[in-house]
Parts: sequence; C-alpha cells; structure tokens
Amino acid sequence: MARPIPKENSELVRLIVDLRRTARAQKAPIWASAADRLERPRHAVLPVNVGHLDRLAHADETILVPGKVLSEGKLTKKLTVAAFAYSKDARTKIHAAGGVAISVHDLLKTRPDGAGVRLFA
Repeated sequence: MARPIPKENSELVRLIVDLRRTARAQKAPIWASAADRLERPRHAVLPVNVGHLDRLAHADETILVPGKVLSEGKLTKKLTVAAFAYSKDARTKIHAAGGVAISVHDLLKTRPDGAGVRLFA
C-alpha cells in the first residue's frame, strides 16, 4: 500500500507520484531524490535565486530545481532550468540570458532516464 503524501497542492502530489514512478521504471535515482525534496515541508525547501544558478552552473547545462526559482541576482549563462515554480522576474531573466524555463513534468518527459540533468537544491 502506498503511503499518503501530506500535501494539499494536487499538482505537487501528482508531480511527486510521477517522479517516483519514473525513478523506479527508469532506475534513475535523480527523480527519487527530487521527489524526496519536494515532499519536505514548505519551510524546509529553500528557494534558489538565479544568481546562485549563474555562479554554480555551467553554460548549456540542464538544472533541476525541486522548488521555486526567484529573481535575485544576474544570469549571464544560457541554461535549461526545470523547477516546480518560478517568480515572474526569474522566468524573464532566464529567457533574457538565452535559456529556457520549463516545468519538471516537461523535463521528466524529455529526459526520463535523467541523463545530463543536475539536481540543484
């Protein structure tokens, strides 16, 4: 029997279930780790600023953020960023740098094996 997920956001619950299914089917531990991080209480999930992405990510890298991306800082690299949520300004900064801001579901569909995806949390 599956354990219940103590979240009220139905979209988040659906994403956690999809991540766990894909992790088992593809034998890709990155998806299970992302699901674990999304299952944490909201106060335990720290948002990531685009300035952190700029400092720590390499150009043309695919980044998975299990949480929210905020707009503090500058982004000068072209990145593909997948996150559960974005602030409006963060999405604008990612697109202005030539990058792509997608949902975690979209990343899960395009790269089910998790190859080339870096978990950033």
